[in-house]
Amino acid sequence: MTPSRRLILSLVPLLLLGASAHAAPPTAATPSAAYQWLDITLEATAREVDRRGARPTVISRAHAIAMTAMYDAWAAYDARAVGTRLGGTLRRPPAERTLANKKKAIAYATYRALVDLYPEDRAWSADQMRQLGFDPDDTSTDVSTPQGVGNVAAAAVLAWRRHDGSNQFGDEPGSSGVPYSDYTGYAPVNPPDRIIDPDRWQPITFDDGKGGTLTPGFLTPHWYRVKPFALQSSSQFRPPPPPKVGSHQLAREVWEIIYYNAHLTPEQKALVEFMRDGPRSTAQSGHWLRFAQDVSRRDGFGLDQDVKLFFSVSNAALDAFIAAWESKRFYDSSRPWTLVRYYRAGDELLGWVGPGQGVDKIPAEQWHPYSPATFITPPFPGYVSGHSTVSAACGRVMELFTGSDYFGKVEHLTAGALTEPGFACNIIQQRKGKPSKDTPEDCEVTLELPTFSETAEMAGISRVMGGYHIQADNIAGLELGRQVADYLWPRTRAYFDGTAQVP
Repeated sequence: MTPSRRLILSLVPLLLLGASAHAAPPTAATPSAAYQWLDITLEATAREVDRRGARPTVISRAHAIAMTAMYDAWAAYDARAVGTRLGGTLRRPPAERTLANKKKAIAYATYRALVDLYPEDRAWSADQMRQLGFDPDDTSTDVSTPQGVGNVAAAAVLAWRRHDGSNQFGDEPGSSGVPYSDYTGYAPVNPPDRIIDPDRWQPITFDDGKGGTLTPGFLTPHWYRVKPFALQSSSQFRPPPPPKVGSHQLAREVWEIIYYNAHLTPEQKALVEFMRDGPRSTAQSGHWLRFAQDVSRRDGFGLDQDVKLFFSVSNAALDAFIAAWESKRFYDSSRPWTLVRYYRAGDELLGWVGPGQGVDKIPAEQWHPYSPATFITPPFPGYVSGHSTVSAACGRVMELFTGSDYFGKVEHLTAGALTEPGFACNIIQQRKGKPSKDTPEDCEVTLELPTFSETAEMAGISRVMGGYHIQADNIAGLELGRQVADYLWPRTRAYFDGTAQVP
Protein backbone atom coordinates (compact mmCIF):
# COMPACT_ATOMS: atom_id res chain seq x y z
CA MET A 1 0.00 0.00 0.00
CA THR A 2 1.44 3.39 -0.96
CA PRO A 3 1.88 6.17 1.64
CA SER A 4 -0.74 8.28 -0.17
CA ARG A 5 -3.23 5.46 -0.05
CA ARG A 6 -2.63 4.84 3.66
CA LEU A 7 -3.16 8.54 4.30
CA ILE A 8 -6.45 8.66 2.44
CA LEU A 9 -7.87 5.53 4.04
CA SER A 10 -6.84 6.69 7.50
CA LEU A 11 -8.25 10.16 7.08
CA VAL A 12 -11.76 9.24 6.03
CA PRO A 13 -13.13 7.91 9.35
CA LEU A 14 -11.48 10.77 11.23
CA LEU A 15 -12.85 13.49 9.00
CA LEU A 16 -16.34 12.06 8.81
CA LEU A 17 -16.77 11.13 12.43
CA GLY A 18 -15.81 14.27 14.22
CA ALA A 19 -12.27 15.61 13.89
CA SER A 20 -12.34 19.13 15.21
CA ALA A 21 -12.20 21.92 12.67
CA HIS A 22 -11.90 25.41 14.04
CA ALA A 23 -13.79 27.21 11.32
CA ALA A 24 -13.63 30.97 11.30
CA PRO A 25 -17.08 32.55 11.32
CA PRO A 26 -18.16 34.00 7.98
CA THR A 27 -17.77 37.74 7.68
CA ALA A 28 -20.74 40.04 7.32
CA ALA A 29 -19.17 41.91 4.42
CA THR A 30 -21.23 42.40 1.27
CA PRO A 31 -20.07 40.03 -1.46
CA SER A 32 -17.93 41.67 -4.10
CA ALA A 33 -19.06 42.20 -7.68
CA ALA A 34 -16.77 39.34 -8.70
CA TYR A 35 -18.50 37.08 -6.18
CA GLN A 36 -21.90 38.14 -7.56
CA TRP A 37 -20.83 37.42 -11.13
CA LEU A 38 -19.53 34.02 -10.12
CA ASP A 39 -22.96 33.33 -8.62
CA ILE A 40 -24.53 34.34 -11.94
CA THR A 41 -22.06 32.15 -13.85
CA LEU A 42 -22.82 29.12 -11.69
CA GLU A 43 -26.56 29.62 -12.05
CA ALA A 44 -26.16 29.91 -15.83
CA THR A 45 -24.23 26.64 -15.71
CA ALA A 46 -26.97 24.96 -13.68
CA ARG A 47 -29.55 26.11 -16.21
CA GLU A 48 -27.45 24.56 -18.97
CA VAL A 49 -27.24 21.31 -16.99
CA ASP A 50 -31.04 21.33 -16.78
CA ARG A 51 -31.16 21.48 -20.57
CA ARG A 52 -28.37 19.09 -21.54
CA GLY A 53 -27.17 17.24 -18.47
CA ALA A 54 -23.86 17.58 -16.69
CA ARG A 55 -20.79 17.77 -18.93
CA PRO A 56 -17.93 18.42 -16.51
CA THR A 57 -15.28 19.08 -19.14
CA VAL A 58 -17.45 21.56 -21.01
CA ILE A 59 -18.48 23.20 -17.74
CA SER A 60 -14.87 23.68 -16.63
CA ARG A 61 -14.04 25.44 -19.89
CA ALA A 62 -17.06 27.72 -19.53
CA HIS A 63 -16.07 28.66 -15.99
CA ALA A 64 -12.49 29.32 -17.01
CA ILE A 65 -13.55 31.51 -19.93
CA ALA A 66 -15.94 33.58 -17.81
CA MET A 67 -13.45 34.03 -14.96
CA THR A 68 -10.59 34.80 -17.36
CA ALA A 69 -12.64 37.45 -19.15
CA MET A 70 -13.46 38.90 -15.74
CA TYR A 71 -9.80 38.87 -14.74
CA ASP A 72 -8.56 40.43 -17.98
CA ALA A 73 -11.04 43.30 -17.64
CA TRP A 74 -10.09 43.83 -14.01
CA ALA A 75 -6.37 43.84 -14.83
CA ALA A 76 -6.84 47.05 -16.83
CA TYR A 77 -7.47 48.84 -13.52
CA ASP A 78 -4.55 47.38 -11.58
CA ALA A 79 -1.12 48.98 -11.38
CA ARG A 80 0.84 45.76 -12.12
CA ALA A 81 -1.38 42.92 -13.35
CA VAL A 82 -1.51 42.05 -17.04
CA GLY A 83 -4.29 40.36 -18.95
CA THR A 84 -3.91 36.93 -20.48
CA ARG A 85 -4.61 38.07 -24.04
CA LEU A 86 -3.81 41.75 -24.35
CA GLY A 87 -1.17 42.07 -21.66
CA GLY A 88 -1.01 45.57 -20.26
CA THR A 89 -2.36 47.32 -23.36
CA LEU A 90 -5.74 47.99 -21.73
CA ARG A 91 -4.26 49.53 -18.57
CA ARG A 92 -6.06 52.65 -17.46
CA PRO A 93 -4.45 55.62 -15.69
CA PRO A 94 -4.45 55.78 -11.87
CA ALA A 95 -7.34 58.24 -11.71
CA GLU A 96 -9.62 55.70 -13.40
CA ARG A 97 -8.74 52.75 -11.16
CA THR A 98 -11.88 53.04 -9.08
CA LEU A 99 -14.06 50.34 -7.61
CA ALA A 100 -16.98 51.55 -9.74
CA ASN A 101 -15.00 51.18 -12.96
CA LYS A 102 -13.77 47.73 -11.97
CA LYS A 103 -17.33 46.60 -11.24
CA LYS A 104 -18.56 47.88 -14.57
CA ALA A 105 -15.69 46.42 -16.59
CA ILE A 106 -16.00 42.94 -15.08
CA ALA A 107 -19.78 43.00 -15.51
CA TYR A 108 -19.50 43.57 -19.26
CA ALA A 109 -16.67 41.09 -19.65
CA THR A 110 -18.44 38.28 -17.78
CA TYR A 111 -21.76 39.01 -19.47
CA ARG A 112 -20.23 38.84 -22.96
CA ALA A 113 -18.57 35.53 -22.09
CA LEU A 114 -21.82 34.04 -20.76
CA VAL A 115 -23.78 35.09 -23.84
CA ASP A 116 -21.23 33.34 -26.03
CA LEU A 117 -21.18 30.20 -23.88
CA TYR A 118 -24.90 29.98 -23.14
CA PRO A 119 -26.70 31.74 -26.02
CA GLU A 120 -30.04 30.18 -25.07
CA ASP A 121 -29.92 32.18 -21.84
CA ARG A 122 -29.12 35.51 -23.46
CA ALA A 123 -32.34 37.09 -22.16
CA TRP A 124 -31.77 35.77 -18.66
CA SER A 125 -28.17 37.00 -18.61
CA ALA A 126 -29.25 40.40 -19.93
CA ASP A 127 -31.75 40.61 -17.09
CA GLN A 128 -28.93 40.01 -14.59
CA MET A 129 -27.08 42.95 -16.13
CA ARG A 130 -30.09 45.22 -15.83
CA GLN A 131 -30.66 44.23 -12.22
CA LEU A 132 -27.09 45.33 -11.48
CA GLY A 133 -27.65 48.65 -13.24
CA PHE A 134 -25.89 47.98 -16.56
CA ASP A 135 -27.09 48.15 -20.15
CA PRO A 136 -26.58 44.76 -21.85
CA ASP A 137 -26.97 46.40 -25.27
CA ASP A 138 -23.95 48.66 -24.78
CA THR A 139 -21.43 47.09 -27.16
CA SER A 140 -18.89 49.92 -27.01
CA THR A 141 -15.28 49.05 -27.73
CA ASP A 142 -13.99 52.41 -26.52
CA VAL A 143 -11.36 51.30 -24.02
CA SER A 144 -11.40 54.69 -22.31
CA THR A 145 -14.68 53.49 -20.78
CA PRO A 146 -15.12 50.49 -18.43
CA GLN A 147 -17.79 48.94 -20.64
CA GLY A 148 -15.39 49.20 -23.58
CA VAL A 149 -12.63 47.55 -21.54
CA GLY A 150 -14.96 44.72 -20.54
CA ASN A 151 -16.26 44.15 -24.05
CA VAL A 152 -12.79 44.20 -25.62
CA ALA A 153 -11.25 41.97 -22.94
CA ALA A 154 -14.01 39.37 -23.35
CA ALA A 155 -13.77 39.47 -27.14
CA ALA A 156 -10.06 38.71 -26.99
CA VAL A 157 -10.54 35.73 -24.66
CA LEU A 158 -13.41 34.38 -26.77
CA ALA A 159 -11.41 34.77 -29.98
CA TRP A 160 -8.51 32.85 -28.43
CA ARG A 161 -10.88 30.05 -27.38
CA ARG A 162 -12.86 30.07 -30.64
CA HIS A 163 -10.98 27.08 -32.08
CA ASP A 164 -9.23 25.69 -29.02
CA GLY A 165 -10.05 22.04 -29.74
CA SER A 166 -13.26 21.94 -27.69
CA ASN A 167 -15.45 22.05 -30.81
CA GLN A 168 -17.79 24.54 -29.14
CA PHE A 169 -19.47 25.33 -32.44
CA GLY A 170 -19.41 21.85 -33.97
CA ASP A 171 -17.24 22.99 -36.85
CA GLU A 172 -14.04 20.99 -36.34
CA PRO A 173 -13.11 18.77 -39.34
CA GLY A 174 -14.54 15.31 -38.72
CA SER A 175 -17.25 16.62 -36.40
CA SER A 176 -20.94 15.75 -36.66
CA GLY A 177 -21.79 19.44 -36.49
CA VAL A 178 -23.09 19.13 -32.93
CA PRO A 179 -21.41 21.53 -30.48
CA TYR A 180 -18.71 19.87 -28.38
CA SER A 181 -19.05 16.58 -30.30
CA ASP A 182 -16.16 14.21 -30.95
CA TYR A 183 -14.15 14.68 -34.12
CA THR A 184 -11.44 12.11 -33.40
CA GLY A 185 -13.34 8.93 -34.26
CA TYR A 186 -13.35 7.29 -30.82
CA ALA A 187 -15.19 3.94 -30.63
CA PRO A 188 -15.43 1.72 -27.53
CA VAL A 189 -13.94 -1.78 -27.59
CA ASN A 190 -16.74 -3.21 -25.43
CA PRO A 191 -20.45 -3.03 -26.31
CA PRO A 192 -22.87 -2.38 -23.43
CA ASP A 193 -24.08 -5.98 -23.23
CA ARG A 194 -20.82 -7.98 -23.12
CA ILE A 195 -17.19 -7.73 -22.11
CA ILE A 196 -14.63 -8.24 -24.87
CA ASP A 197 -11.67 -6.72 -23.05
CA PRO A 198 -12.12 -6.16 -19.28
CA ASP A 199 -9.26 -3.67 -19.22
CA ARG A 200 -11.08 -1.31 -21.58
CA TRP A 201 -14.00 1.05 -21.07
CA GLN A 202 -17.57 -0.19 -21.49
CA PRO A 203 -20.65 2.00 -22.10
CA ILE A 204 -23.50 1.45 -19.62
CA THR A 205 -27.23 1.61 -20.27
CA PHE A 206 -29.04 4.02 -17.93
CA ASP A 207 -32.70 4.56 -17.15
CA ASP A 208 -33.72 7.78 -18.85
CA GLY A 209 -36.15 8.76 -16.08
CA LYS A 210 -39.07 8.57 -18.51
CA GLY A 211 -39.66 4.84 -18.62
CA GLY A 212 -37.02 4.13 -21.24
CA THR A 213 -33.26 3.73 -21.45
CA LEU A 214 -30.26 5.42 -22.99
CA THR A 215 -26.62 4.44 -23.43
CA PRO A 216 -24.32 7.46 -23.28
CA GLY A 217 -21.07 7.35 -25.22
CA PHE A 218 -17.68 8.60 -24.04
CA LEU A 219 -18.29 12.23 -23.06
CA THR A 220 -15.99 14.55 -25.04
CA PRO A 221 -13.30 11.98 -25.94
CA HIS A 222 -11.53 14.73 -27.87
CA TRP A 223 -10.91 16.83 -24.75
CA TYR A 224 -7.21 15.97 -24.68
CA ARG A 225 -6.92 18.22 -27.73
CA VAL A 226 -8.26 21.30 -25.95
CA LYS A 227 -5.72 24.09 -25.57
CA PRO A 228 -4.63 24.28 -21.90
CA PHE A 229 -4.33 27.52 -19.96
CA ALA A 230 -0.82 26.87 -18.65
CA LEU A 231 0.23 23.30 -19.43
CA GLN A 232 2.58 22.80 -22.35
CA SER A 233 0.56 19.79 -23.48
CA SER A 234 -2.25 17.60 -22.21
CA SER A 235 0.18 14.67 -21.83
CA GLN A 236 2.79 16.65 -19.89
CA PHE A 237 2.18 14.78 -16.63
CA ARG A 238 0.63 11.59 -17.99
CA PRO A 239 0.58 9.00 -15.17
CA PRO A 240 2.03 5.48 -15.52
CA PRO A 241 -0.35 2.73 -16.67
CA PRO A 242 -3.19 1.52 -14.42
CA PRO A 243 -3.23 -2.03 -13.01
CA LYS A 244 -4.50 -4.65 -15.43
CA VAL A 245 -6.56 -7.81 -15.15
CA GLY A 246 -4.32 -10.57 -13.82
CA SER A 247 -2.47 -8.31 -11.38
CA HIS A 248 -2.78 -8.73 -7.62
CA GLN A 249 -3.30 -4.97 -7.31
CA LEU A 250 -6.39 -4.88 -9.50
CA ALA A 251 -7.91 -7.97 -7.87
CA ARG A 252 -7.41 -6.33 -4.46
CA GLU A 253 -8.90 -3.03 -5.59
CA VAL A 254 -11.96 -4.72 -7.08
CA TRP A 255 -12.49 -6.50 -3.76
CA GLU A 256 -12.18 -3.14 -2.01
CA ILE A 257 -14.95 -1.69 -4.20
CA ILE A 258 -17.26 -4.61 -3.42
CA TYR A 259 -16.54 -4.30 0.32
CA TYR A 260 -17.23 -0.56 0.39
CA ASN A 261 -20.48 -1.03 -1.53
CA ALA A 262 -21.74 -3.57 1.01
CA HIS A 263 -20.70 -1.62 4.11
CA LEU A 264 -21.34 2.08 3.44
CA THR A 265 -22.18 4.02 6.59
CA PRO A 266 -24.55 7.01 6.53
CA GLU A 267 -21.48 9.24 6.85
CA GLN A 268 -19.85 7.65 3.84
CA LYS A 269 -23.06 7.82 1.80
CA ALA A 270 -23.33 11.52 2.61
CA LEU A 271 -19.73 12.04 1.47
CA VAL A 272 -20.37 10.18 -1.79
CA GLU A 273 -23.44 12.32 -2.51
CA PHE A 274 -21.84 15.61 -1.50
CA MET A 275 -18.84 15.09 -3.74
CA ARG A 276 -21.03 13.75 -6.56
CA ASP A 277 -22.66 17.19 -6.47
CA GLY A 278 -26.24 16.14 -7.10
CA PRO A 279 -28.91 17.53 -9.44
CA ARG A 280 -28.15 20.70 -11.46
CA SER A 281 -24.50 19.93 -10.92
CA THR A 282 -21.97 22.60 -11.76
CA ALA A 283 -19.40 19.76 -11.70
CA GLN A 284 -16.05 19.77 -9.96
CA SER A 285 -15.03 23.19 -11.26
CA GLY A 286 -18.25 24.67 -9.90
CA HIS A 287 -17.91 22.81 -6.62
CA TRP A 288 -14.42 24.18 -6.04
CA LEU A 289 -15.44 27.66 -7.09
CA ARG A 290 -18.11 27.44 -4.38
CA PHE A 291 -15.34 26.46 -1.99
CA ALA A 292 -13.43 29.53 -3.21
CA GLN A 293 -16.46 31.64 -2.31
CA ASP A 294 -16.37 30.07 1.16
CA VAL A 295 -12.78 31.23 1.51
CA SER A 296 -13.72 34.69 0.26
CA ARG A 297 -16.37 35.00 2.97
CA ARG A 298 -14.12 33.47 5.60
CA ASP A 299 -11.23 35.84 4.94
CA GLY A 300 -13.26 38.93 4.05
CA PHE A 301 -11.89 39.21 0.53
CA GLY A 302 -12.72 42.20 -1.60
CA LEU A 303 -13.12 42.44 -5.36
CA ASP A 304 -9.41 42.36 -6.22
CA GLN A 305 -8.73 39.17 -4.25
CA ASP A 306 -11.92 37.50 -5.48
CA VAL A 307 -11.10 38.13 -9.12
CA LYS A 308 -7.65 36.60 -8.76
CA LEU A 309 -8.83 33.63 -6.68
CA PHE A 310 -11.68 32.69 -9.03
CA PHE A 311 -9.40 33.10 -12.05
CA SER A 312 -6.79 30.83 -10.46
CA VAL A 313 -9.20 28.09 -9.39
CA SER A 314 -11.17 27.99 -12.64
CA ASN A 315 -8.08 27.66 -14.80
CA ALA A 316 -6.63 25.00 -12.50
CA ALA A 317 -9.83 23.02 -13.01
CA LEU A 318 -9.68 23.49 -16.78
CA ASP A 319 -6.09 22.25 -17.09
CA ALA A 320 -6.73 19.40 -14.65
CA PHE A 321 -9.68 18.20 -16.74
CA ILE A 322 -7.62 18.38 -19.92
CA ALA A 323 -4.81 16.36 -18.32
CA ALA A 324 -7.24 13.83 -16.83
CA TRP A 325 -9.00 13.35 -20.17
CA GLU A 326 -5.69 12.76 -21.90
CA SER A 327 -5.09 9.88 -19.50
CA LYS A 328 -8.64 8.58 -19.93
CA ARG A 329 -8.31 8.63 -23.69
CA PHE A 330 -4.78 7.20 -23.76
CA TYR A 331 -5.51 4.26 -21.44
CA ASP A 332 -9.26 3.85 -22.18
CA SER A 333 -9.52 1.97 -18.90
CA SER A 334 -12.36 0.04 -17.32
CA ARG A 335 -14.58 0.98 -14.39
CA PRO A 336 -15.90 -1.03 -11.42
CA TRP A 337 -19.21 -1.74 -13.20
CA THR A 338 -17.32 -3.85 -15.72
CA LEU A 339 -14.60 -5.18 -13.42
CA VAL A 340 -16.98 -6.53 -10.76
CA ARG A 341 -18.95 -8.37 -13.44
CA TYR A 342 -15.76 -9.78 -14.95
CA TYR A 343 -14.05 -10.86 -11.75
CA ARG A 344 -17.16 -12.26 -10.07
CA ALA A 345 -19.08 -13.57 -13.08
CA GLY A 346 -21.65 -16.16 -11.97
CA ASP A 347 -21.08 -15.46 -8.24
CA GLU A 348 -23.32 -14.02 -5.57
CA LEU A 349 -22.03 -11.18 -3.44
CA LEU A 350 -23.28 -8.67 -0.89
CA GLY A 351 -24.19 -5.41 -2.59
CA TRP A 352 -26.45 -2.41 -2.51
CA VAL A 353 -29.80 -3.45 -3.95
CA GLY A 354 -31.36 -0.05 -4.66
CA PRO A 355 -33.18 2.87 -3.04
CA GLY A 356 -34.72 1.87 0.29
CA GLN A 357 -33.62 -1.75 -0.08
CA GLY A 358 -30.26 -1.69 1.64
CA VAL A 359 -27.71 -4.46 1.18
CA ASP A 360 -28.44 -8.07 0.31
CA LYS A 361 -27.03 -11.00 -1.61
CA ILE A 362 -27.22 -10.38 -5.35
CA PRO A 363 -25.72 -11.88 -8.50
CA ALA A 364 -22.54 -10.09 -9.49
CA GLU A 365 -24.28 -9.17 -12.74
CA GLN A 366 -26.66 -6.98 -10.68
CA TRP A 367 -23.95 -5.14 -8.76
CA HIS A 368 -24.63 -1.39 -8.78
CA PRO A 369 -22.68 1.65 -7.55
CA TYR A 370 -24.30 3.77 -4.85
CA SER A 371 -25.89 5.97 -7.47
CA PRO A 372 -29.31 6.53 -9.09
CA ALA A 373 -30.32 4.31 -12.01
CA THR A 374 -30.42 7.47 -14.16
CA PHE A 375 -26.71 8.07 -13.53
CA ILE A 376 -25.00 4.78 -12.79
CA THR A 377 -21.44 5.79 -13.54
CA PRO A 378 -20.01 8.79 -15.41
CA PRO A 379 -19.84 7.97 -19.14
CA PHE A 380 -16.11 7.89 -19.77
CA PRO A 381 -13.11 5.71 -18.86
CA GLY A 382 -11.89 5.42 -15.29
CA TYR A 383 -8.16 6.15 -15.20
CA VAL A 384 -7.61 8.74 -13.88
CA SER A 385 -10.47 10.00 -11.72
CA GLY A 386 -11.55 13.45 -12.82
CA HIS A 387 -12.86 14.21 -9.32
CA SER A 388 -9.49 13.36 -7.82
CA THR A 389 -7.47 15.26 -10.42
CA VAL A 390 -9.54 18.43 -10.37
CA SER A 391 -10.00 18.44 -6.61
CA ALA A 392 -6.28 18.02 -5.98
CA ALA A 393 -5.44 20.77 -8.48
CA CYS A 394 -7.98 23.24 -7.14
CA GLY A 395 -7.22 22.44 -3.51
CA ARG A 396 -3.50 22.91 -4.08
CA VAL A 397 -4.02 26.22 -5.88
CA MET A 398 -6.22 27.47 -3.03
CA GLU A 399 -3.50 26.48 -0.57
CA LEU A 400 -0.89 28.35 -2.60
CA PHE A 401 -3.14 31.37 -3.08
CA THR A 402 -4.03 31.75 0.61
CA GLY A 403 -0.65 30.68 1.96
CA SER A 404 -2.20 27.96 4.12
CA ASP A 405 -3.78 24.54 3.71
CA TYR A 406 -6.42 25.43 6.31
CA PHE A 407 -10.03 25.41 5.09
CA GLY A 408 -12.32 24.89 8.09
CA LYS A 409 -15.62 24.33 6.28
CA VAL A 410 -18.44 22.29 7.83
CA GLU A 411 -21.33 20.82 5.87
CA HIS A 412 -24.59 19.52 7.36
CA LEU A 413 -26.02 16.79 5.14
CA THR A 414 -28.69 14.10 5.08
CA ALA A 415 -27.39 10.74 3.92
CA GLY A 416 -29.35 9.26 1.04
CA ALA A 417 -31.05 12.55 0.12
CA LEU A 418 -29.83 12.42 -3.48
CA THR A 419 -29.80 8.66 -4.04
CA GLU A 420 -32.70 7.25 -2.04
CA PRO A 421 -34.83 10.14 -0.76
CA GLY A 422 -37.93 9.57 1.34
CA PHE A 423 -36.71 6.55 3.28
CA ALA A 424 -35.94 6.40 6.99
CA CYS A 425 -32.30 5.90 7.84
CA ASN A 426 -32.82 2.47 9.38
CA ILE A 427 -34.46 1.35 6.11
CA ILE A 428 -31.65 2.81 4.00
CA GLN A 429 -29.17 0.93 6.19
CA GLN A 430 -31.01 -2.40 6.26
CA ARG A 431 -29.13 -5.65 5.62
CA LYS A 432 -30.74 -8.78 4.20
CA GLY A 433 -34.19 -7.29 4.67
CA LYS A 434 -33.71 -6.37 8.33
CA PRO A 435 -33.80 -2.65 9.23
CA SER A 436 -30.80 -1.32 11.10
CA LYS A 437 -31.20 -1.09 14.88
CA ASP A 438 -28.33 1.28 15.59
CA THR A 439 -28.84 4.02 13.00
CA PRO A 440 -30.15 7.54 13.78
CA GLU A 441 -33.60 7.98 12.27
CA ASP A 442 -32.85 11.27 10.53
CA CYS A 443 -29.57 10.22 8.83
CA GLU A 444 -28.16 13.70 9.47
CA VAL A 445 -24.39 13.93 9.04
CA THR A 446 -21.86 16.62 9.88
CA LEU A 447 -19.05 16.62 7.34
CA GLU A 448 -15.90 18.51 8.28
CA LEU A 449 -13.45 19.77 5.65
CA PRO A 450 -10.48 20.92 7.73
CA THR A 451 -7.92 21.51 4.97
CA PHE A 452 -7.91 21.92 1.21
CA SER A 453 -5.71 18.86 0.74
CA GLU A 454 -7.88 16.66 2.92
CA THR A 455 -10.98 17.89 1.13
CA ALA A 456 -9.42 16.86 -2.18
CA GLU A 457 -8.55 13.46 -0.74
CA MET A 458 -12.10 13.06 0.54
CA ALA A 459 -13.43 13.90 -2.91
CA GLY A 460 -11.15 11.24 -4.36
CA ILE A 461 -11.96 8.47 -1.89
CA SER A 462 -15.68 9.24 -2.24
CA ARG A 463 -15.47 8.02 -5.82
CA VAL A 464 -14.07 4.69 -4.63
CA MET A 465 -16.72 4.42 -1.92
CA GLY A 466 -19.44 5.22 -4.43
CA GLY A 467 -18.30 2.49 -6.80
CA TYR A 468 -17.28 4.76 -9.67
CA HIS A 469 -13.51 4.21 -9.50
CA ILE A 470 -10.92 1.79 -8.30
CA GLN A 471 -8.29 3.09 -5.90
CA ALA A 472 -5.65 3.37 -8.64
CA ASP A 473 -7.83 5.89 -10.50
CA ASN A 474 -8.01 7.98 -7.35
CA ILE A 475 -4.36 7.84 -6.28
CA ALA A 476 -3.01 8.66 -9.74
CA GLY A 477 -5.61 11.41 -10.16
CA LEU A 478 -4.61 13.11 -6.91
CA GLU A 479 -0.96 13.05 -7.92
CA LEU A 480 -1.74 14.36 -11.41
CA GLY A 481 -3.83 17.19 -10.00
CA ARG A 482 -1.07 18.30 -7.66
CA GLN A 483 1.45 18.26 -10.52
CA VAL A 484 -0.87 20.39 -12.65
CA ALA A 485 -1.34 22.90 -9.84
CA ASP A 486 2.34 23.19 -8.98
CA TYR A 487 3.13 23.86 -12.63
CA LEU A 488 0.24 26.27 -13.13
CA TRP A 489 0.56 28.42 -10.01
CA PRO A 490 3.78 30.37 -10.79
CA ARG A 491 2.47 31.01 -14.29
CA THR A 492 -0.81 32.29 -12.88
CA ARG A 493 0.94 34.48 -10.33
CA ALA A 494 3.05 36.00 -13.12
CA TYR A 495 -0.11 37.57 -14.54
CA PHE A 496 -0.76 39.18 -11.16
CA ASP A 497 2.70 40.69 -10.78
CA GLY A 498 2.99 41.71 -14.43
CA THR A 499 5.89 39.44 -15.38
CA ALA A 500 3.93 37.01 -17.58
CA GLN A 501 5.00 36.60 -21.18
CA VAL A 502 1.70 37.20 -22.92
CA PRO A 503 1.38 35.35 -26.27
